[in-house]
Amino acid sequence: MSKRVTIMIDDDLNKKFRQRQAKNIQQKIIFYSYSKTLNEILRKSLK
Repeated sequence: MSKRVTIMIDDDLNKKFRQRQAKNIQQKIIFYSYSKTLNEILRKSLK
């Protein structure tokens, strides 16, 4: 279940997240949301 939260992200991290999102969109040719990108990165880093 997803929850809506508000967080503050530094500009440099935001740029990296957006770049990763763009890369996923280009590779998979589908819509890949910013939230999905963040969740994917957090899941991998918190294992």
